[in-house]
Amino acid sequence: MNKEIIEKYKKAGEIAKEVKVFAKNLVKENASVLDIANAIEAKIKELGGEVAFPLNISINEVAAHYVPSINDKKILQKDDLVKIDIGVHIDGYIADTAISFSIGDNSENKKLISAAEEGLNAAIKLIKPGVSVSEIGSVINEKISSAGFQPIRNLTGHNLDQYEIHSGLTIPNYNNGSDIILEEGDVIAIEPFATNGAGIVVEGRNGGSFSLIENAVVRQGRDIMKHIQTEYKTLPFAKRWLDEKFGLLKTNLFLNSCVRKEIIKEYKMLKEQNNGKVAQAEHTIIVLDKPIIIT
Repeated sequence: MNKEIIEKYKKAGEIAKEVKVFAKNLVKENASVLDIANAIEAKIKELGGEVAFPLNISINEVAAHYVPSINDKKILQKDDLVKIDIGVHIDGYIADTAISFSIGDNSENKKLISAAEEGLNAAIKLIKPGVSVSEIGSVINEKISSAGFQPIRNLTGHNLDQYEIHSGLTIPNYNNGSDIILEEGDVIAIEPFATNGAGIVVEGRNGGSFSLIENAVVRQGRDIMKHIQTEYKTLPFAKRWLDEKFGLLKTNLFLNSCVRKEIIKEYKMLKEQNNGKVAQAEHTIIVLDKPIIIT
């Protein structure tokens, strides 16, 4: 990996770090999830980055993929466990990071958050070329289990590549027996999820985000397709962003048609199977003999 690309990852990471600090002042009781999403996405751009994927604000048993809609009325309530998943890119080079918050002094929330963070920290200490992904999963599982919780077994960390958030390699949150190893120059996001539920997520309703699968020619909504291709490429985008620009009706017709034709992918909300609360922690790392933690 050349120095120019590393510097772009680092810049994206520095913005992501600053945005996480900014988020701490927003995530509080009675705050609007829509206001939080708009403010954080605007902050990313203000700091010189681009939004790599819509801000995910997943609450309690929702582990991932909750993106506020244009008319979202949801507010944060006391005892909520809130996951803020942030993506920043510079020329397609992505920093992916997540942080969890407890709304109020909830001891169970805090224990879950600590378990996810300890799993992440233990995993980072292992990162170097030649380490197997199953070794990483094993230490994540050990830390979360020793705190009395379960890792989410069907959510994983992943490779990152230019304009690709999930580019092949997966990093499990338990020892899955894989002999796949990290290689020098890999860019990976490690993201442990800790739950007091069963440790499995299932799909719910649409979470409010989509991504382009193929650059197809469409009969209706050509302006929307061109906008997606130009602004987001293969990165996820919020339905809310299209609603604001093109209107609800036109956007709905376009997305429904493209999802049905498998031109565009929709991301479903992922909920813990037994409605257990879920905490998440995540950093992005460049795998080198001396790894670079960019977020």
